[in-house]
Amino acid sequence: MAYIKDRESTHIYHVNRLSKEEMDSMISRCVYEEPAYCVAECPMKLDTRAVLAAAAAGNFKKALSLYEKITPFPVILSAGCEAPCEKKCKLCQLGDGVAIREVERAIAKYGERTRSSGVFRMRKKKKAVIFGSGLLPLFLAGELERKMYPTTIYCEEESCSAYLKASAGFLSDEEHQVELARLKSLDLNFEFGCTLTKELVEEKAAEYDMVCGSEAIAKMMDPDCSFDDDIMMVLELSLVTGVCDSVMSAAQGAKRAALTVDRLAQKLAPSANRGNEGSVETKLFTNVEGIQPDARVPMGESGYTKEEAIQEAKRCIQCHCEECFKGCAYLREFKKHPALLAREIYNNTQIIMGDHPMNHAMNACSLCGQCTVTCPNGFDMGNVCRAARENMVSTDKMPLATHEFALMDMMFSNEEAWLAKAQPGYETVKYVFFPGCQASAIAPGTVEAAYLDLMERLEGGVGLMLGCCGAIADWAGRYEMLEETKELLKQELAKLGNPIIIAGCPSCMKQLAGYGEAEVIGIWQILDEIGLPASAMSLSCPAAIHDSCGARGNKEVQTQIRSLVEKMGGSIVEIEYSGDTSPCCGYGGLTSYANRSLAKKMTEQCLERSDAPYITYCMACRDRFVREGRESRHILELIYGTDAGSPPDISEKRYNRLTLLQKLLKNVWKEEPVVKDLGFTVEYTEEALCMMDDRMILKSDVEQVLADYRVTGEAILDEPAGQLVSRSRLGNVTFWVRYTETETGYLVHRAYSHRMNIVKRVGQ
Repeated sequence: MAYIKDRESTHIYHVNRLSKEEMDSMISRCVYEEPAYCVAECPMKLDTRAVLAAAAAGNFKKALSLYEKITPFPVILSAGCEAPCEKKCKLCQLGDGVAIREVERAIAKYGERTRSSGVFRMRKKKKAVIFGSGLLPLFLAGELERKMYPTTIYCEEESCSAYLKASAGFLSDEEHQVELARLKSLDLNFEFGCTLTKELVEEKAAEYDMVCGSEAIAKMMDPDCSFDDDIMMVLELSLVTGVCDSVMSAAQGAKRAALTVDRLAQKLAPSANRGNEGSVETKLFTNVEGIQPDARVPMGESGYTKEEAIQEAKRCIQCHCEECFKGCAYLREFKKHPALLAREIYNNTQIIMGDHPMNHAMNACSLCGQCTVTCPNGFDMGNVCRAARENMVSTDKMPLATHEFALMDMMFSNEEAWLAKAQPGYETVKYVFFPGCQASAIAPGTVEAAYLDLMERLEGGVGLMLGCCGAIADWAGRYEMLEETKELLKQELAKLGNPIIIAGCPSCMKQLAGYGEAEVIGIWQILDEIGLPASAMSLSCPAAIHDSCGARGNKEVQTQIRSLVEKMGGSIVEIEYSGDTSPCCGYGGLTSYANRSLAKKMTEQCLERSDAPYITYCMACRDRFVREGRESRHILELIYGTDAGSPPDISEKRYNRLTLLQKLLKNVWKEEPVVKDLGFTVEYTEEALCMMDDRMILKSDVEQVLADYRVTGEAILDEPAGQLVSRSRLGNVTFWVRYTETETGYLVHRAYSHRMNIVKRVGQ
């Protein structure tokens, strides 16, 4: 058995299988971080979704603090807001949307104000002045105070209360008192009782760096008037903000004007780099199918009580795009949306030295492609992870250990268990049956029955090719091994006359078709055309069909499988996430090797869809489902009346491949196979077998350790247990075996392995 040499070079190959531009393009498809519909519509940029979430949790202090971020006077804004966000609420498609404005009024009423200590607030050196009263000057004063500009307000009113009344006269007495207290707490300087004439404005303006005024003041001033060149003026605010004829437009206009003031104070162009002001479009996708919202909470004359506001806020469905999360155990496991996870994985590939923390994440993806179907924009997380794996391999930064066993298994299939022969009596053939390495390992009897049937019923000759299609190398990012596999297949197919490949596995069918070397069809297509053999079972109970990842996007294959089930008299149980949206069983992408616990969750997710027996057309799926205790059969087992039985362990899988090879050579081609004789017997305790299967230690590994012991005689004696312990370095791994000697050989009690190398020094 050949072994893979672990890379030891320290040089770096600068190879990027996925460029930054390609990554950015892919990430742009993910709309998870797009604003919710209500948030996008709000010209004030309020995070309405977060506000409602806080209110629903009863945390009105947090809700108010979020509201205070967009305005210095939340009571005024919530009382007079036109609430354009409500029309965009997704629940409007199902009935009444959330009463967002009324919830915000309750938040402003019952929320505890966040008070800043002001310890680290540094006042600006440039001073601002505002002339006149009204909603726009009031909001602008609050905005400038937030930006720490020393601000003075000249107005005709005699007090703060009168100023507030003149600006926001629609407030109730209670609301007036709340906002009056807030206004007085601001660091503003008022000059009350002023007669605001043109002369007064010109005189006082000379004392300030930024000059602002109400619309009335702007209209009063001569448009041609000029102040000193070093004085900046923001008078005609209506030209910047539009006519401020509502609370919302005034609040928004003040925010925009404050930004203009700030940019002018810094000697920057006021129109440049202002970002997206006002409402924006959102690309968010939120699926409301199956949602049944409660009716809107009735409201009394004085608005919502705190409890009523909480109940109404709970109606919010917190719009997100989570279509990929719903069907993908991988994304749920790492708790990161695709754009974020993809960015972190890509950044991981750019790390030259040190740890690569996202190796675990990139290797855990099953590469199944489900996300490309469930995502409204076709985000392909599998493509990101596959490219990242290839990049890490090409730069010597991907440890071999994660995928080594699977790669060794592929090499075993394409070396010791390899077979490529034409049907007896033919030099070249029209067809070649390629059942796939997992079918040969799990259900060798089914593979034999299928091949004998194809030979009997198809004209032109049917060859047989036992081996791996190269998907394992592809999934592991080992592109060099993949190219070697492709070359092997190309050469062997040429010897057979470049026949049509009849694949027995949808993943093999997809992989082989991608090489472009030959026409590839599925055995299910052949059987659907020529009819079922006499051995086909009559199905008596309803069953659920699990569609393989390899058949994703191939409606023809999915239809053929269902046609065969119906021809056997079976009735099909419709399940969620079937067809193109079917989840991975946990084997694809080598997840079961890289992250066993996640692979188990993937299997469980597949089985949660129905309590019915499962019919699969991928042998790996059948194997994983049976391991979880579900009645599951591969469709070829049903067609040929075979039963693979209990799932084989890793050693039995290799044994099954070799046994199938030897049996076919003897029975079909009349060749006597060479059977290796160890010269001693090896037995195993149940503890040893469980430990070996869990730690991916093959019986052949144990046998080699014992064979080496018979040559070297080296062993450690555990006297209390009466057991010997021997070791051997096989490839990149050191295997340890604990055993006792028997009359004819050995009884193995335990086995374990590690990647450390034990060095024997001469003279010690």
